[in-house]
Amino acid sequence: MAKELPEFKSEAEEAEFWDTHNSLDYLESDEPVEIELDPELAAKIRERAQTKRVTLRLRVSQIEAAKEIARKKDIPYQTMIRSWVAEAIRREQESRA
Repeated sequence: MAKELPEFKSEAEEAEFWDTHNSLDYLESDEPVEIELDPELAAKIRERAQTKRVTLRLRVSQIEAAKEIARKKDIPYQTMIRSWVAEAIRREQESRA
């Protein structure tokens, strides 16, 4: 049986409570819950699931240069580097075809 939640006087008090308590103790059921995601969010999640994190060592000067270029373009530098890699792969594949 689920424990009963106390009444909170403030968000800070509630935050402190959850820092020290397990939310599973307060669930009514352990049955799966169906949720409906916004289609745009669902598409982003599916796209992200098709990616894999890699570690790439670059010189500090290369990273700083990429960050500066990205700042001027007003985009995140990692996004820009991914687009550069994708473009280089596309060009390489086209040149071999």
